[in-house]
Amino acid sequence: MSNKTVNLIKLSVGTESVEQLAEWQTLRAQKSVDGFTFHTTRMWPKREAEILNGGSIYWVIKGEISARQRIIRFDEKIGEDGIRRCSIVLDNEIIPTVSALKRPFQGWRYLTPDDAPADLPKGRDSEEALPVELNRALAEIGVI
Repeated sequence: MSNKTVNLIKLSVGTESVEQLAEWQTLRAQKSVDGFTFHTTRMWPKREAEILNGGSIYWVIKGEISARQRIIRFDEKIGEDGIRRCSIVLDNEIIPTVSALKRPFQGWRYLTPDDAPADLPKGRDSEEALPVELNRALAEIGVI
């Protein structure tokens, strides 16, 4: 296995908050075989070994990276249409991150550990986020 690690970043389309993401995933995990939540996508990551070496999926909610989940494994899923898909199996713990602005994009992208926002320190997940305009202005001048 490689000693490098890489993460994925993905838009959480239709999600308004980390809490809503958690609620949706709890319902999904109840329907899974092993109790883990998952996200299914068409593409299989070429950097699978690096992702499985401690990588996470970072969720973009309403234009901001807001949380991450550790990626446990990738499962092959064949749809009713016969098309092979990749099921990204996730740890059930959702870890809030320091907010970081992210423009919309299609599918998922790789995210290096150096570019990933830090986890929010324990106990700070209930703090109110900065107003979007202030957060955007700080990001533009490189403060956050």
